[in-house]
Amino acid sequence: MAEQTEVRGPASVDAIDMDAVNAAVGAVVGYMTGAAVIAGINLGERLGLYRAMAGFGGISADELAGRTRTNRRLVREWLDGQTAAGLITYDAAGDQYRLSDEHALVLANEDSPAFLAGGTSVVEAMYQGLDRMTDAFIGDGGFPWSEQHPSLFLGTARFFRPGYRTNLVASWIPALDGVEQKLTERGGRIADVGCGFGHSSVVMANAYPLASVSGFDYHEASIEAARPIAAEQGLTDRVHYEVADAVSFDGEFDLICFFDCLHDMGDPVGIARHAATKLAPGGTVLLVEPFALDGRVENHTNPAAALFYHASTFLCTPNSLSQPVGRGLGAQCGEAGMRAVFAEAGYAHFRRATETPFNIVYEARL
Repeated sequence: MAEQTEVRGPASVDAIDMDAVNAAVGAVVGYMTGAAVIAGINLGERLGLYRAMAGFGGISADELAGRTRTNRRLVREWLDGQTAAGLITYDAAGDQYRLSDEHALVLANEDSPAFLAGGTSVVEAMYQGLDRMTDAFIGDGGFPWSEQHPSLFLGTARFFRPGYRTNLVASWIPALDGVEQKLTERGGRIADVGCGFGHSSVVMANAYPLASVSGFDYHEASIEAARPIAAEQGLTDRVHYEVADAVSFDGEFDLICFFDCLHDMGDPVGIARHAATKLAPGGTVLLVEPFALDGRVENHTNPAAALFYHASTFLCTPNSLSQPVGRGLGAQCGEAGMRAVFAEAGYAHFRRATETPFNIVYEARL
């Protein structure tokens, strides 16, 4: 356990700004509420409660419990919590609850570009890992991704899937110089490094029928989960998965992709150098990273920074510190941090190609 440190109060009660105290209390209660609501969303998503409500108009607690084979009393309590959180509405006259079509896109429809409920498992994994994170903080900082709670792997895949389906072939690849035309007209070979469950691989294979995609990930369980997803899409002839880390994957590729993963890795410079040896002549690296402003002071004003910094504390940075080199870039290293990595790795060309509210997309070439 960490050694207890003395907590010193102010020299005088008069030094206390009670408005600031009340603001801090309000902030913490707000975050506690958010954490509790996220647990409720995760539960509702697991039990199919949102899906059972979607598109049906009003429904009573007893009807929802019957439809989902769940406990009536607990369902009523959950519904009232969701109502208080503003996620569903309640008609007191009819004693019915309703999930709007708009909220259903976020909470019930997994094919929606706005779907987020599946990603709440990532927050679950952060809490599941608290003991290990405590040890990491008072130790060497390392906590490998592969040793995190299993909810992380599924939650990560489900969190990023809507973004890949919405943006990858509609805006990210078209923002790269000449890449979309090449993949459309001539096909080519694509590497998806750190592919996880392979949703990004499947999106690209479906969009570019002449191309083949090789997905690589050092986490064997993720690769095993990715293979049946490609098989369900009828893509096993053009999508292949292999257990390999980012400095050992082999082949020659026209496009090498790193989707929200390079900052997690211990030696991003070495990985970028390895990718350079696997690029075909004229090949391109597509790098997608969490949105960040350059400089910590500036980034503290980024609306997504609190989420990204905490996810980075629990997941990204400890994974990097568990690996050789242990550069520990973190999820908020920003454009300057990534530009420095590729410059050190010997790339002559690096630019921000496009962005979304949650991601920055970079293009790198030799």
